[in-house]
Amino acid sequence: MNRQADKTIEIQLQQIALDHLFIDTLETRNSDRLDFHEISVWAVKSALLAAYRAGREAARQR
Repeated sequence: MNRQADKTIEIQLQQIALDHLFIDTLETRNSDRLDFHEISVWAVKSALLAAYRAGREAARQR
């Protein structure tokens, strides 16, 4: 992959984390209360579905 593709994936992951898991950043902040989150199973399922759909869409565009 090239840098642009890596950047696009990173943006998509950040957006999924925010929209579905309510996590502001995926950056490590070296703090338990900032790096670990309690997340419902339905939010995890929603995030996984969003990631799956993004992957299908990316494959379709190639």
